[in-house]
Amino acid sequence: MAQYTTYSAFFDFYLSEHSVPLTRALHYMGSTCGIAALAAVVWTGNPVWILAGLVAGYGLAWVGHFFVEHNRPATFTYPLWSFVGDYHMFFLWLTGQLAKRRARAGL
Repeated sequence: MAQYTTYSAFFDFYLSEHSVPLTRALHYMGSTCGIAALAAVVWTGNPVWILAGLVAGYGLAWVGHFFVEHNRPATFTYPLWSFVGDYHMFFLWLTGQLAKRRARAGL
């Protein structure tokens, strides 16, 4: 994996590592689980939901990488940018802007 010094360059790479629609769908499900777990923490005051959200979120995403995309998650090298990138990609998808951003990245 190349060394990235800007988030923009990293995000182009991040999008390239999510080329299969099923991989992206698994990430969206994981992101939704993460948001739901955060809401559960706020609602119940029980911090165990944080762990549940992390396990569900990363678990679904990693299934996509290891069994669908057959690549290594960027989380291992760029944990913060990968976390941000996941929600960035999710937001772009929700707002109908993902195809345009993928095209800008040459994908």
